[in-house]
Amino acid sequence: MTISLEELSRRAEVLIEALPYIREFYGKTIVVKYGGHAMTDPRLKQQVMNDIILMKYVGMKPVLIHGGGPQISELMRRVGKEAQFVNGLRVTDAETAGLAEMVLVGTVNKEIVSLLNQMGGKAVGLSGKDANLIRARKHYPTVKNGSEVQTVDIGYVGEITEVNTEIIEVLDAKGFIPVIAGTGVGEKGETYNINADTAAGKIAAALRAEKLILLSDVRGVLRNPEDPDSLISTIRVSEVPALREAGVLSKGMIPKVEACVVALEGGVRKAHIIDGRIPHSLLLEIFTDTGIGTMIVPD
Repeated sequence: MTISLEELSRRAEVLIEALPYIREFYGKTIVVKYGGHAMTDPRLKQQVMNDIILMKYVGMKPVLIHGGGPQISELMRRVGKEAQFVNGLRVTDAETAGLAEMVLVGTVNKEIVSLLNQMGGKAVGLSGKDANLIRARKHYPTVKNGSEVQTVDIGYVGEITEVNTEIIEVLDAKGFIPVIAGTGVGEKGETYNINADTAAGKIAAALRAEKLILLSDVRGVLRNPEDPDSLISTIRVSEVPALREAGVLSKGMIPKVEACVVALEGGVRKAHIIDGRIPHSLLLEIFTDTGIGTMIVPD
């Protein structure tokens, strides 16, 4: 196949545009939360894995944290359990905690690691129990009941108390890509289901990453959740409470934005919520002048 001079020039321009970003992020840690449609569409899976491997080869330090919500819900359905959520967090009884660990650690994590390795990467799978990576305690979310704010018990859902980054740093030093499932371990060894966005925010803060990028199934934070064209391109941390009060942040967007705030308060420079359904969305966010999605920044 003959490639025209115009096409070759276009490719060269793409590389030139990417060069300053490669230089800027060389040696920097980029935490990516992988979830949503990009985990279930075979073509998108391949593209995300290619993006992660490219990031590693040009000198970045990608750390991948993944969810598995649709897969957990499907297994629950097959065993006769109905998924319920509070503030975007899955209500998790003891049986559901076991199912979630089975799916996240035993299936999804291994599939991601295998795919990365098949495509030329060097990946190692981890759960929160490995080397006590994610220590957790029971989380009690708050909900509004009329004019009152109440705490509710949603079972084995964890609030992260400590992230032990040693195992991540050891793997990175040896050239491996850490792939982390969103589970945590309690003081008595109990398993806690942890929202993958929440885990990504805490891990990014503990690593003092350069960037946190959350792959989503929407364009980013929308001023009107029903209008895909109402994207808010930049949000400052101080604006988040008002957006939540106004109902702009709801359901699954709540833990995403909260994770970004936690990361930024922990020293991460920028956080991004982007549409993982867009081909090579990671590369578009990192290596281009325009970027995509919503960027959340400190004040």
